[in-house]
Amino acid sequence: MGETTSRIAAEHPENDYLGIEVHGPGVGGLLKRVAELGLKNVRIIQHDAAMVVENMIPPTSLDGVHLFFPDPWPKKRHHKRRLIQPPFVALLASRMKPGALLHIATDWQDYAQQILEVLSTEPSLVNTAGGFAPRPEWRPQTKFEARGVRLGHKVWDVVFRRRAGD
Repeated sequence: MGETTSRIAAEHPENDYLGIEVHGPGVGGLLKRVAELGLKNVRIIQHDAAMVVENMIPPTSLDGVHLFFPDPWPKKRHHKRRLIQPPFVALLASRMKPGALLHIATDWQDYAQQILEVLSTEPSLVNTAGGFAPRPEWRPQTKFEARGVRLGHKVWDVVFRRRAGD
């Protein structure tokens, strides 16, 4: 619903942010917050993230990527729908500048493990923490994170850096 993106953008006006969301109410929520806060450093694309990254983001152009609480598709038969899969991670890494960070957070333990495994197998990425990363102080708590914590879920952060020269 745009809480995290708008808050990060408001706290870092020196950076530009691109929000990609397929869910209409999420786009509307972010647009509302952008207007309320008068943010000039946020752009929004309402479309499938994988298609946007493949067709609209040039190689080595992203300074960083935040994926906070992507849909976990918790049923085993739906795991193939999860965004974090080797082909998408390879594509995403190709769009990141050398040194750029990829930060993913989830409150689903099995998805966290999958994310860590998939990112660890991408040769152009290196884990900044050697495993799961501590939650950075600057990362706002999302609505989904708060809900997960209320339900007793732990939260896992995964932070990888694009290798220089790749």
